[in-house]
Amino acid sequence: MSRPRIVIVGAGFAGYRTARTLSRLTRHQADIVLLNPTDYFLYLPLLPQVAAGILEPRRVSVSLSGTLPRVRLVLGEADGIDLDGRTVHYTDPEGGEGTLRYDRLVLAAGSVNKLLPIPGVAEHAHGFRGLPEALYLRDHVTRQVELAAAADDRAECAARCTFVVVGAGYTGTEVAAHGQMYTDAQVRRHPMRTGMRPRWMLLDVAERVLPEMDERLSRTAERVLRQRGVDVRMGTSVKEATHDGVLLTDGTTVDTRTLVWCVGVRPDPLVESLGLPMERGRLLVDPHLQVPGRPELFACGDVAAVPDLTKPGQYTPMTAQHAWRHGKVCAENVAASLGIGGQRRAYRHRDMGFVVDLGGAKAAANPLGVPMSGPAAGAVTRGYHLAAMPGNRVRVAADWLLDAVLPRQAVQLGLVRSWSVPLESASPEVARVPGRPDAGSAGSAGSAGGPGRTEPAERRQGGEPAKARPGEEPAKGQPGGEPAKGQPGGEPAKAQPGGEPARKHPGRPGADGASGERHRTSESARPRPAHAPGTSRKAAEPSAAPKPSTGARRSEAPGGTRSSGRTRSPGAPAPTRSAGPPADPGPEPPPNQPPPGPDIAPGPVKRTDGPAVEGDS
Repeated sequence: MSRPRIVIVGAGFAGYRTARTLSRLTRHQADIVLLNPTDYFLYLPLLPQVAAGILEPRRVSVSLSGTLPRVRLVLGEADGIDLDGRTVHYTDPEGGEGTLRYDRLVLAAGSVNKLLPIPGVAEHAHGFRGLPEALYLRDHVTRQVELAAAADDRAECAARCTFVVVGAGYTGTEVAAHGQMYTDAQVRRHPMRTGMRPRWMLLDVAERVLPEMDERLSRTAERVLRQRGVDVRMGTSVKEATHDGVLLTDGTTVDTRTLVWCVGVRPDPLVESLGLPMERGRLLVDPHLQVPGRPELFACGDVAAVPDLTKPGQYTPMTAQHAWRHGKVCAENVAASLGIGGQRRAYRHRDMGFVVDLGGAKAAANPLGVPMSGPAAGAVTRGYHLAAMPGNRVRVAADWLLDAVLPRQAVQLGLVRSWSVPLESASPEVARVPGRPDAGSAGSAGSAGGPGRTEPAERRQGGEPAKARPGEEPAKGQPGGEPAKGQPGGEPAKAQPGGEPARKHPGRPGADGASGERHRTSESARPRPAHAPGTSRKAAEPSAAPKPSTGARRSEAPGGTRSSGRTRSPGAPAPTRSAGPPADPGPEPPPNQPPPGPDIAPGPVKRTDGPAVEGDS
C-alpha cells in the first residue's frame, strides 16, 4: 500500500513550519512534498538589515533541503489546482511544467504587495518584499550618495540624497531607521561638496508611527527616528510620483530619485481561483485550519481567514507570529486526519508582543506586554530574532558582532537592476532577467509579489525591459553601471526615481487602501489571476504570445515517478501552456536597453504580473 502524499504550497513562515512539524510527526509514514520557487526560507524581519549592509543576504536565507529532513523540495510555481482531481499544476524555474498528486493539500501561499491607484507609483516605486529588492535598494542608495558627492549642482545633490519611504508600519519604520544610519556613515567618510546631509522621509496616512503597537512604544520609535534626522510626516502620503520626484497629499513637492513602497500586503490571489468561500481575499477555514466541505484541504498563514477564538467574530491578523503558529497546528491536524498523529486541535493563541529594530542599540519592544525601549529593547529584539530563526543563528550573530567593531562596506555590486525588481512584480524573491522563460508570469506558490496578469504587447514576450533611468547608474564603464558609448546595451533614459522603471502601469487598488503594515510574513506567494474552480490558471488568462520552454512537460504518476506525458485525473482540464518555441520571437531589444547583469545572457524581458485585495502583514 502506497504512503499518503502531503503537498505544501509555499515555504514562508506557515509553510515552512508545517513542513518541519510534519517531518517530525510522520517519520516516513507519509510523503511530504514542498512546492516553492526558491530553495530557501526567507526570514523577512531581518531584511532591512540586509539593505543597510549589516547582514549578508545568505544570513536571512535558510536552506530548505538542509533543514527539512524527509521533505522533498520541488522548485516551481503553482499556477493551477484541480480540487476534484486532487492535483496541483506548476511551472519550474526553467519553464518546464508538471503536476503533483496529493492526498492532503496545505495552502500556505502567503501574501503579495498591495498597490494603490496612485499615478506613477507602479512605474517609479520599488517594494521591499524579497532579497533582490533589498540588494537593489542597497546598491541604489549607495550609488545615489556617491553620485551626489560628485555633483556640483546643489539641487541635484539634494534630490539624489532624498529617500522617501511610504508606510510607517514595521517594514517602513525599520527601513527608514536603518537607511538613515547607513547613509550618514557613508557621508562621514566621504563628505559631499555642498556640505549636505542625506535626508530620509517616512510618510503614512496613519496618525502615528507603528499604529499596530502600543502608543507609548509608537512615541518611542518616532522620537528615535526624529533624533536620527528622519523627516516623519504622519497623515501624509504620496499623491503622484514622477520621474524626478513625488507630489504629497499636503501639496508639497519633493525632488527625489528614490521611492520605497511599504504600505502593506494582501492575500495571494491563488486562493480566489478555487471558488471557495472567502473573507476579504482570504480562504475561510474552521478553527482547525481545515476548509469546510473539503476534508483534504487545509490553509494557514496570510491566505487563511482563521477564526480568532479569543475574540469571537474576528479573524487572526496577517502577521508572521500567527503564520508561524498556524503552521504547527496545521501540521498536527493534517497528521491526525491521516491517522498518524494524535487528536486534532483548534488554533488558539496568546499575544507574545512585538519587537521593532531601530538600528544600533535602539529598538522598541513589548515582550509579554512589558513596554521596553533603548539598549534593553535592542537586546530583547535581537535575542528574539536569533531564537525565532530556524537556522544561520551563529552567522547572524557573527555579522552583528563584526558590524559593531568594523565599518560597513559601502560598495555597489550592480547584481540587481531596477527593471528586474518592479513594484508590481509577480515574484519579488526572484529577480527578473532578460530572456528567462515565463519570467514573472502568473502565480506562484510561495512568492510575494503582485498578482498575475497579462501585460501589454511591448512587455510580453519579445518586449523590452524598462528603460534605464539616471540616478540609478554609476559612471560609464563602472561595474554594475551603464556601458560606455558604443558598447552593447546603449545608454539609459532620463533620470527617474527609484531606478530604471518598468513601462507604465496604472496603480492597482488594494481593497482597504490602508497604509502601514503589520510584522511581515514571508509566506512567499505569487499572484495569480482568478479563474473558474478546477481550471488551469493559464487557461483562464487572456491569449498571449506562446512561451518557450527549456524543459519537457512532465507529470507525477501516483507512485511518484515521472512520465513523458502528463497524467491527469479524470475530468481534470488540460493546461493550455505551450511548450514549443514561439512562432514570432518579437521585436529586437532597442539600442537603449540596459545591459544584463553578470552571468546573464542578454535578451528581452518577458513579464506577466498583476492586480491588487487587502491586508496588512
